[in-house]
Parts: sequence; structure tokens; C-alpha cells
Amino acid sequence: MAGLYIHIPFCKKRCIYCDFYSTTLIEQKKRYVQAVCREMEIRSGYLKEELIDTIYIGGGTPSQLSGEELHLLFSAIYQNFKVKAEAEITIEANPDDLSEDYLKQLNELPINRLSMGIQTFDDRKLKLLNRRHTAQQALDAVHRCHNLGFENISIDLIYGLPGETMEEWEKDLDTALSLPITHLSSYHLMYEEGTPLWKLWKEHEVKEVEEDQSVLFFEKLIAHTREAGFRHYEISNFCKPGYHSRHNSSYWKGIPYLGCGAAAHSYDGESRQWNVADLELYIKGIEKRQLDFEKENLTLEMRYNEYVMTGLRTSEGFSLTHVQNHFGTRFVNYARKMAQSHILQGTLDIEDDRIKLSHQGIFISDGIMSDLMIV
Repeated sequence: MAGLYIHIPFCKKRCIYCDFYSTTLIEQKKRYVQAVCREMEIRSGYLKEELIDTIYIGGGTPSQLSGEELHLLFSAIYQNFKVKAEAEITIEANPDDLSEDYLKQLNELPINRLSMGIQTFDDRKLKLLNRRHTAQQALDAVHRCHNLGFENISIDLIYGLPGETMEEWEKDLDTALSLPITHLSSYHLMYEEGTPLWKLWKEHEVKEVEEDQSVLFFEKLIAHTREAGFRHYEISNFCKPGYHSRHNSSYWKGIPYLGCGAAAHSYDGESRQWNVADLELYIKGIEKRQLDFEKENLTLEMRYNEYVMTGLRTSEGFSLTHVQNHFGTRFVNYARKMAQSHILQGTLDIEDDRIKLSHQGIFISDGIMSDLMIV
């Protein structure tokens, strides 16, 4: 099994916190879609005829593509790859793009999962983040998607926004969990260098929330989602039973995937490569059938580190048997040795052959992961 990721970089306007590659050059959409279709043709052998189990169209704002442009993408996908009949097929969308007419066009495609970037239901904070939808548009969009037959709906929320109170965060959670959604991804606001938000922070225009408050926000997130019947299956992800993100889970399990589009990453089990993060250079390269990308071959230590790091992010943790079979005895002994103090402290649990974060360990996960990785 394998995954396919397609990056759509277009946005009407950029959010102040986002450091993903994106562009507002909407007029280049058609040319870009043609280039992505051609890249799929050129790189169709990358996955060695593995059956595609998950497809994820991310961005940027993929819902900026027209129905016609999406039809071109899916036509190229099915022409160049073998797609599993029950494949999970996700598209990211902005709430204000999801009109009834647009959703009907999506219904004509094999898309069976929507991932909606809502971030907050507070209009004042949406304006600060430079989001282009309102809280009411977000609410209406979720209900509209559900009413038009989309059963698998995921939304994103951000917490730790400047000046955010616990009461405001609880209100966001209560609103989100009252909606007909099956999945919630929730992340702490990050001040990424080079973003407008980072500049505002450097100039003391906004202030980060205190670390103690961040922990309380995370505790509230875990408690509220559990009460609503959601399973906490990865540090930032929660789902109703049976609705985990199969595509993201494949990343954490080290399953190969092909990434097409500007700045898209690919992984074949032994190396990673990533396309140039420049719209014009990407398109010109594809038009000449000369892919512009960088590549990194992964050492055994790098692959072990990735396996441990991604495994510990999930509720399943990582398997010592897998470490033995794929990396060898030296790595098993190292993992056991470095995990021992955390097991004694109660921040790691060991069950059968699996090591996983305890409830207490989730709150200091970065440090634990670092301890178990080989420098």
C-alpha cells in the first residue's frame, strides 16, 4: 500500500501564521494543474505499482480549484496509478468556498473526506489571523457538507491564540464538538520565523500565552474530546471510532508516498525528496520534463529516529519487535536503555513489545522523543 499527496499552493490571501509554501497567483491555476498532471505521468513508477490506499489534496487552499480542474487531477490520478476501491480520498477546504453548488461538484468526484480549516469560531481572532471566513460561515459550511452527504468531516482548531482565555477556548471546543464532525485536528499556535505573526511577536504587537496556560489548554482539549466520544490517537488528532486519518497515519507508520506539486515531499522507505518551493520554477521544470528537486538518502540511524519520533506521537507507540527486525539489536538495546528512566517516572508505558507515552508523558513528549533518538 502507498499514499499520494498533491500540493495545491493557491490562496486568496495568506494567514499570518502559515509557513507552508503558498502563493496568491491564482491566475496560474490552470497551468499549474496541467503541470501536476504531467508530473504524475513522469513519476508514475516511483511507488513501484503499489496500490494507492490514500489520496490527500492539501495546500494552500485546494478548494480554490474549480470542479473542472479537480476533474483533470483525478483523471490523471486514475490514469497513472492503481487506486484501491475503498481508498480514503481527502481534500482540504476553506469554509467560505463550500457553497452548495461547489459541494455538488465535489460529490461528482471520488472524494470521501473533507478537511476544513476553521481554526476558531471567534470572529475577532479570525480577523487577527487574516482568515477570510466568519464563524457563521464555518458553522453553515459544516452543516451544509453533512446535509449534502459528506459523512467524514474533519476540522482544524488552533489554541494558544494571543490573549486567549480558558473560557474562550472552551467555547471553541464546545462549538466544534456540537457539530456533525468525525475528526478534529488541534494545534498550538506556532510563531514560525519569517511569518507576519512572527514579525508581530518580535515587535511586541502580540504576546505568546504562558507555558502553564498552554498545558491547561491541552488538558482541556483532551478532556473535552474524550467526553464527546473522540479517541485521542495522535498528539494533535482526535477521532470518532473508525474515523482516524488513514493518510496521516501512513506517514507515522513509514508507509511510502508520492508527493506531487511545488514543495511536495515524497518518501520511498530509503530516501526523501522534495520539489522546488517555487511556482514558476516547478512549472517550467515539469514542462521541460526536468524535475527540480532535492533528495536525501536516509541512514539507518535517521530511519530509526523517524520511526521512534513518529511512533511516540501516536497512541500505539512504537514496537521493539519492529526495531529489532528493521534496525537490529543495537537499536533495541538503546531504545530500552533510554526509555527505562521514563518508564520508572511514569512518563512512558511498556505493554508487550510496545513503548508509548503515558498520559503524563504527553505533556513533555518532545523531551522524551529527543532522549530516545540517536544523535
